[in-house]
Amino acid sequence: MECLRMGNRLKLKLLRQSGFTLLELLIVMIIIGLLAALIGPKMIGRVGESRQTVAKQQIEGFSSALEMYKLDTTKYPSQDQGLEALITAPQGVSNWKGPYLKKKLIPKDPWGNNYVYICPGEHGDFDIISYGADGNAGGEGEDKDAASWE
Repeated sequence: MECLRMGNRLKLKLLRQSGFTLLELLIVMIIIGLLAALIGPKMIGRVGESRQTVAKQQIEGFSSALEMYKLDTTKYPSQDQGLEALITAPQGVSNWKGPYLKKKLIPKDPWGNNYVYICPGEHGDFDIISYGADGNAGGEGEDKDAASWE
């Protein structure tokens, strides 16, 4: 009987001691806060880099589609016809065998702006430009332009 009481007391004592103290919880919260403060800004910077990469890849896709368009029609779409000519046959263009893009829409750049198509281009047969996050020429970081000649 005495053994049972001793066992119950031990269990009761262990139950009271289980769990974390307030100090232990505060230390863990401080460590998590410090890690978030160190890692968070680096991750935010990666979002801008990934948008630049997506813009460059989309421009490369447009460039390939424009080359296929030229193989079929013997010339690039005019600036007035724009990139829409890759999806819908422009009037008066023979041998158009598109659409030359998988999707039936011209995608916007990663910041929600339209790509700029210039033909004839200043840097090649055509220029395709995304003006970055700010939508204006030039800039650095996420505002940097992505262009077909780069």
